[in-house]
Amino acid sequence: MALTTLDRHTALVLIDLQNGLLAVPTVPHTVPEVVARGVELADAFRAQGAPVVLVRATRAADGADAVPGRSEVPSSGGPATDGWDRIVDDLAGHPGDIAVTKRTWGAFHGTDLDLQLRRRGVTQIVLAGVATTAGVESTARAAHEHGYHLTLAVDAMADRDIGAHRHTVERIFPRLGERGSTAEIIALLKETR
Repeated sequence: MALTTLDRHTALVLIDLQNGLLAVPTVPHTVPEVVARGVELADAFRAQGAPVVLVRATRAADGADAVPGRSEVPSSGGPATDGWDRIVDDLAGHPGDIAVTKRTWGAFHGTDLDLQLRRRGVTQIVLAGVATTAGVESTARAAHEHGYHLTLAVDAMADRDIGAHRHTVERIFPRLGERGSTAEIIALLKETR
């Protein structure tokens, strides 16, 4: 991994760290481990006065906002339980955080994420969350296409399939940005700010 720098105007974007995903089995890290590292990152960013964005996925109970189109694999979105789409308690409740609600895999399409970041002069994003090959990768690709510098906190993300996770981390992410660990990112954040 080749983590070199963080821009002065860097934001943390955490993907789908919400109640409905806490019990989902993931690799190479469990969701609670990903949440714990997300909390470490969020605390460090807040301490430096840097923006923290908490992205959650939701859907209408009647499915009216589902993404149209045919696919070979049916949506895994079964019936939603009450509160499944709330950000986990360990991350929620900080008034300065930016909340983004998405209805697709990525956090840019159909949301105000880009607007919120640009209003704050953000030029770089540190990205983490679940799942590596869905919400995180989709958001990473869009961030790159929007012209943001990108750092991927690879020990603060997980997926259901280890082969798919490794492919994204080892093959896709190096083409979109730089990879680093939570500890490396926090150390660099302190140096930069």
